[in-house]
Amino acid sequence: MSTHAHETDENAQWLTQEAYDRLKAELEHLSGPGRQEIVDRIESAREEGDLKENGGYHAAKEEQGKAEARIRYLTDLLENAYVGDAPAGDGTVVPGMVVTAKIAGNEMRFLFGNREIAGDSDLDVYSASSPIGAAINGAKAGDSLSYAAPNGKEIPVEIVSAEPFTG
Repeated sequence: MSTHAHETDENAQWLTQEAYDRLKAELEHLSGPGRQEIVDRIESAREEGDLKENGGYHAAKEEQGKAEARIRYLTDLLENAYVGDAPAGDGTVVPGMVVTAKIAGNEMRFLFGNREIAGDSDLDVYSASSPIGAAINGAKAGDSLSYAAPNGKEIPVEIVSAEPFTG
């Protein structure tokens, strides 16, 4: 858990303490008992014989690949995470804020930051590395700006409000 200059570190992701604890518990499960469960399933499937037609074996191997990818992702995320209180509610769009914005005339409400913060809430999430995220990062309520969509069109955005995510 680092508190180094997270403002300038591209890889640093802001996480709530709750999200950090939840992800740390998931990582501990995946890299401990979860990893062993998959290995056991692969072993028992392997004992069933012909691997070419063994659906259980292939499903377990695929699950193992996904689990290992998730372990790498979580390890990296947690090593680089900045954990702390939600940002000050001064209307500035920074990771950890719930933003209400008019995008191409449609009002949307979304969490700005890492998808893992939202947990099982049904908020849409835009990261700082997405085209819209890069455009609105640091904007304030009342600002009008635009960003280039993947098709090259300029999409107008008006920031209505930004308040701290509370979970």
